[in-house]
Amino acid sequence: MDVAVLEVGGSHVTAALVGRGSWDVTEVGRAKLESRVAAEVVVEQLAETARKLPLANGLVIALPGPFDFDTGVAWYRGQGKFDQLYGFDLGAALRTELRIDRLLFLNDAEAFAVGEWTAGEVRGVERCVGVTIGTGIGTAFLADGRVVREGDTVPPGGELYQTTYAGKPLEDSISARAILREFAARTGTEAPGVKEIADQARAGDAVAKDVLVSAFTHLADALAPWIERFGVTRTVLGGSIAGAFDLVRSAFDFEVAATQDTERSGLIGAAAHYVRS
Repeated sequence: MDVAVLEVGGSHVTAALVGRGSWDVTEVGRAKLESRVAAEVVVEQLAETARKLPLANGLVIALPGPFDFDTGVAWYRGQGKFDQLYGFDLGAALRTELRIDRLLFLNDAEAFAVGEWTAGEVRGVERCVGVTIGTGIGTAFLADGRVVREGDTVPPGGELYQTTYAGKPLEDSISARAILREFAARTGTEAPGVKEIADQARAGDAVAKDVLVSAFTHLADALAPWIERFGVTRTVLGGSIAGAFDLVRSAFDFEVAATQDTERSGLIGAAAHYVRS
C-alpha cells in the first residue's frame, strides 16, 4: 500500500506517494504556496495539491511548527508565514474539504529525522538526532526510531531552537539569517543567500568560509551537551544549509553526516509515521 503524503514548507507544497516498506518515493505534484494569505485560501491551496493523490486510505502531512500536531490546530505567529492560521483548526478544514476521515500531522524536522532513520544516513541507529537548518533550526532526537520530546536528556520539547547560546536565542547564531547578517557585517556586502556564500567559499574566499565554519561551530557547541546526555552516536544534518557541509565538516568533533535529500527524507518519515499510527 502506498501512503499519500504532503510536505509543506513556507513557499511550496509537495504531494507524493511513498511505498510502504520499500519507501520508494513518487512525486505526484508540487506547487507554490502563498503562506501569508487568509486561512481559507491556504486550505484550498493545500487541498488542490492533495487532490492529485489517492486519498481513500487517508493523508499524512509534514509541516513546520508551531502547530498542535495531535489536534491539527495551527499556532503560527510572527513567523513570516501562515500567521493568518493562528488558532485555526487546519485538520478539521482539510477533512471537510477533502472528505477524508484519516488525517495525520507531523513536525517536518521530526519527519526528516524519522525518514533518515528509516532509509537514510542514520538508518537503524539506536540513538541519533536529526537537525534541519534553514530560516530556523529544527531537531528531533530518536531512540530506536521513536521521537523523544520529554525528559532531561533532550532540550525542551526536543527542540534545540528553544535553547540559548552565548546569552542569545540559538537561531541568532546559526540560521540562514544569522549567516547572511554575519557575512554582511564582515564584508560590507549582502549575499543573496547561503548558497552563494558557500559558492564563494569553494572558490577560495577565506572570509566566506570562515563565516560558515563559525556558524556551524556554534551549532556543534550548542548540540554537544545534548548529544552526550541523550547518548547520540550519529547526527544527520538536513535543510537548505546542509549543502554547505563539505565546507564545515571540521566544525564537528562528533560523528555527523549530511542528508542526500531533505525533502525525500521528510516524505519517507511522514509515511513511516502513518504506518506506525
